[in-house]
Amino acid sequence: MVTMTQLLTFRRYLNLPIQYFLQKMVSTSPPKEVQSIGKWAEGDPTRRAKWWYSTFHTVTAMIGAGVLSLPYAMAYLGWGPGTMVLVLSWCMTLNTMWQMIQLHECVPGTRFDRYIDLGRYAFGPKLGGWVVLPQQLIVQVGCDIVYMVTGGKCLKKFMEIACTSCTQLRQSYWILIFGGTHFFLSQLPNFNSVAAVSLAAAVMSLSYSTIAWAGSLSHGQINGVSYEYKSTSPTDFMFRVFNALGQISFAFAGHAVALEIQATIPSTPERPSKIPMWKGALGAYFINAICYFPVAMIGYWAFGQDVDDNVLMALKKPAWLIASANLMVVVHVIGSYQVYAMPVFDLLENMMIKRLNFPPGIALRLISRSTYVAFTLFIGVTFPFFGDLLGFFGGFGFAPTSYFLPSIMWLVIKKPKRFSLNWFINWGCIFVGVFIMMASTIGGLRNIIADASTYSFYT
Repeated sequence: MVTMTQLLTFRRYLNLPIQYFLQKMVSTSPPKEVQSIGKWAEGDPTRRAKWWYSTFHTVTAMIGAGVLSLPYAMAYLGWGPGTMVLVLSWCMTLNTMWQMIQLHECVPGTRFDRYIDLGRYAFGPKLGGWVVLPQQLIVQVGCDIVYMVTGGKCLKKFMEIACTSCTQLRQSYWILIFGGTHFFLSQLPNFNSVAAVSLAAAVMSLSYSTIAWAGSLSHGQINGVSYEYKSTSPTDFMFRVFNALGQISFAFAGHAVALEIQATIPSTPERPSKIPMWKGALGAYFINAICYFPVAMIGYWAFGQDVDDNVLMALKKPAWLIASANLMVVVHVIGSYQVYAMPVFDLLENMMIKRLNFPPGIALRLISRSTYVAFTLFIGVTFPFFGDLLGFFGGFGFAPTSYFLPSIMWLVIKKPKRFSLNWFINWGCIFVGVFIMMASTIGGLRNIIADASTYSFYT
């Protein structure tokens, strides 16, 4: 005899889509097409990631081309202030990373799997979107522009070392060659399809960071090395210092994807996801420290105020190792470009479908993604000022998402007791972060304008 419970269960399944009903009857997991859409829209539904997954992904997001400019930032800040800013940034962003991890499940039974979701909860559905989404776009588009320049410069350097008898091309041509690869790679449909490229990028970032500081140590101090501040006008020096602050903030960029990483970790009342995620974040910050501090300190020690805005450019010997390091940077930024571009691709395609009634398919992907790649390529070729771009985008994009937005959300959601230690720490992070954002944005923009006035475009 059929019971009432069985009838209700059967009726419930009749109301579900046929595809979902068949999944329940035949398989415990959805088909690959549905699975990929679910992962993109809602985070990994299986949530089976281990704590070391968060270490790997956070390292991939944080350690990037920005590490190569740290000695250059030290040249404008000096030993004392430069070291202090580096240590302060490391501690501040570790604190805000902890806050992001804690806020992931600040509402019982709810997981904020996206930065924008947490922003909407903290500031409201409309204001939260306007506060968080522009910052994320600045981070993603800004990184892609910087990676265009970085890839072109390092590809040029690699060819100069590897083939001394070859005809040397202008830097603009190398940026175009590097950008050309992304017209093809951008047609890969989703994150899963670029997983191997992303893994290679993570390994490369650790490798070239090590080569950068080890090569500087092996190179030794240049003749007549000077640690005096660069000789320039007081006004220009002030703006260069502001830009250096942005270059340092660019190096601490993992917060924009922290919640997405934590979304892949399982969570139960007995063992919430914040425990393994924090364990993984500590591991990532340890790796961050052993990469960033040696590159900054040893690179500045070796070259002093004459260091290049990309420390690899200053290294000459051994030639094969320096060539390998530059090629590693190229591989890294190829993968990083796609990682940062994928969410932008999704946003562009959804906008074209909803607002322009563009039919989904190959034509949509080809037009939207090629247009985005062409835009970032054009900006990269037009303004190939690596250090200035790092400073501008570091202040305008990374400083808010990594330095003070998590602290603002913490004050709004957690409401710590006024004038308590927690309250003072958060307000301190906010004031320091806002200052870095304003100073480095102004400094980076001013330096781009100043450098552009003496630069021969498209040469």
